[in-house]
Amino acid sequence: MKRILIVCNTNSSMSQIAEAFLRHLTFSRVEVYSAGITPRNIHPLAVKVMKELGIDISQNHNRSVNEFYNDRFDFIITLQDEAREKSPIFQGSHTKIHKSLDDPGQAKGSDSQKLEVFRKSRDQIKDWVTDFIERYQLL
Repeated sequence: MKRILIVCNTNSSMSQIAEAFLRHLTFSRVEVYSAGITPRNIHPLAVKVMKELGIDISQNHNRSVNEFYNDRFDFIITLQDEAREKSPIFQGSHTKIHKSLDDPGQAKGSDSQKLEVFRKSRDQIKDWVTDFIERYQLL
């Protein structure tokens, strides 16, 4: 089974969404974790937009990237430029992948405008995860 770690700055939305999509779209055929450089609570709008697709991340835990320092992974994916720069060097042989995404948690505006930013981010992550699964033949 392939092991994947997804890293972003806070592990509050994007990495949680990517982790959920990887599990869901591979029917849990990969072992996937997400972590943050400086973890914060899962953003309620991330929970909401995933629930719209029938995926519940409300019980997910946010984790620090330091928890995984001694673990071995097949893929380590960073989703933000800052996370790529600050992520520790992990042991062993693995494929590093970087996808530069904007953090929806930084969205400004009304609640409905923020929700739309989260939906757009969710859909962008889903498309990227789908391509990743196909490229690396994870099904």
